[in-house]
Amino acid sequence: MDQREAALVRLADDPRYRRLVRRRGRLGAALTAIMLVAYLGYVLLVAFDKPLLACPLAGGATSLGIPIGLGVILLAIALTGVYVHRANREFDAEVAAIVAEARR
Repeated sequence: MDQREAALVRLADDPRYRRLVRRRGRLGAALTAIMLVAYLGYVLLVAFDKPLLACPLAGGATSLGIPIGLGVILLAIALTGVYVHRANREFDAEVAAIVAEARR
């Protein structure tokens, strides 16, 4: 086993790395669940309550389905921003510290 492989084994065995992987996985799972619930809710509305989505807003040509659909898209963007913010603020620094120590 060369130095690089040994460093990877040490990295994989590091309890801080395992904790980081679990935290990152939980965050990803939670954000995915939120997005799936929102998207599934919208699709179910389209499938089962078309009259609600067809209601015009303020008597205009825009129906209620348009802002709800836009809300689903904006939610996806916001959840991506949450993940990127946490990754940049917390996860990247922890990974850098763990990798630097594993290289020694």
